[in-house]
Amino acid sequence: MLVKIVDRFKGKKICVIGDVIADIYIYGMPYKLSREAPVVVIKYEEESLCPGSAGNTINNLVAMGAEVFPLACVGNDEPGVRLTDYFQSCGAVRLEGLIRHEGRTVTKTRILAGDTHTSKQQVIRVDRENELGVPEAARAALMKRLVEIGPDMDAFVISDYEYGLVDEEIIRCVQDLARTKIVVGDSRYNLSRFQGFTLITPNEAEAYAVAGMHNGRDVAEVGKAILKKMDIKALLITRGNKGMSLFLKDGTVNHIPISGSDEIADVTGAGDTVAAVITLALAAGADFHTASLIANMAAGIVVMKRGTATASPDELKKVIAGWIGKRKGANGETAK
Repeated sequence: MLVKIVDRFKGKKICVIGDVIADIYIYGMPYKLSREAPVVVIKYEEESLCPGSAGNTINNLVAMGAEVFPLACVGNDEPGVRLTDYFQSCGAVRLEGLIRHEGRTVTKTRILAGDTHTSKQQVIRVDRENELGVPEAARAALMKRLVEIGPDMDAFVISDYEYGLVDEEIIRCVQDLARTKIVVGDSRYNLSRFQGFTLITPNEAEAYAVAGMHNGRDVAEVGKAILKKMDIKALLITRGNKGMSLFLKDGTVNHIPISGSDEIADVTGAGDTVAAVITLALAAGADFHTASLIANMAAGIVVMKRGTATASPDELKKVIAGWIGKRKGANGETAK
């Protein structure tokens, strides 16, 4: 059953609304100490740019075979041009809703250093934000596009990193759509605004904040408090090496163990993978528990890769096959 769900990912129309940023990686080799300050000097080797935040959600959806309709803003600066070119090259990304404006594209520049035969480690990160916010003309264009494409979408992902794009007008519009469409919400700080959504996907720290509880309280209490507080159908709390916990409105709770090894290489962007894949699985007809299992397996793949990574359907099917084999070997049941 899980493999059949993955097979139905291809061609699903998913709208991603949120903050697309540029993740820039600068790689180098440490080779001496500076005479100017007690710091290591790094010799530049190469540089790469890839979409981050909502852009990583888009990347994950494309990698899984979806047709993606972003509603986002980037600047007319070099990172904005490079992001547009990147998505243009994907083929499965419809760019009519990627609005360019005169402001700055939000960037996160990570400098990584290491010797030739060792893994490079992050030394420092430099963020450049758009202090001017999203121009009103760009907001109007986004809302117009949302109204146009809304009825034709299979599902929506709201990826809010609090850079100002996801405002109350967009939330109200998406809440109306959630009456008949799948809407998944992922937000760093503002999940409590996502009333009426199908599902939200906080990590543990975000879940404690939404519930208004201190760290240390049992996750079951946290989940139940959020469901009582919010008008949502389901809640999926991602818990790092403790896996995930799924809470349904009817009181059902499922604790899902971590998929794969707990020797994680990089958790960067794993939450985006979870939001993308669970949205696709729900759009493909999976129930909440099945969709969460598939998303958990996808997250287990990407955390074993460096940087903002994605998983492919073939990788996911391979993990599913291994999971089915373990279940059969453990208790002789016919795994789905």
